Amino acid sequence: MQIDLQLQQLRLLHGTDCVACYAVSTASNGPGERAGSECTPCGLHRIRLKIGEGLPENSVFIGRRPTGERYTPELAAANPGRDWILSRILWLSGLEPGKNRGGRVDSLRRFIYIHGTPDFEPMGQAASHGCIRMRNKELMELFNRVSVGTVVDIREHF
Repeated sequence: MQIDLQLQQLRLLHGTDCVACYAVSTASNGPGERAGSECTPCGLHRIRLKIGEGLPENSVFIGRRPTGERYTPELAAANPGRDWILSRILWLSGLEPGKNRGGRVDSLRRFIYIHGTPDFEPMGQAASHGCIRMRNKELMELFNRVSVGTVVDIREHF
């Protein structure tokens, strides 16, 4: 899997063939690996955990746990400013010591995910707090096509 920060695009690969392509939204602060930066980390990662299997679309997560709620405009109005994590979570772990693994650059400890977001959030432009946001239906499709251990290469441009 490749995530291109310049194009705001996720490509699912089978060998060298692109089998699916999705618009995403990465960090509005751009690329970066440091904890607290609210940047999207570059480099090689792997999917460490898949969270949310079997839950309905728009299920709400806090701290990687489902709350039992489903996102609605009314729920959003009651929780202004909340960074919504919806439907599924693919939790990433860095594979490059000193770059995105260990110390203050550890993607896993920074809680970097590929996750769902409300449908009104823009795709194809950087707007997140560091994670990779996707449309819920597309994320659920991707979730079913990948496994724990899948390598995710995040770069400024391929």
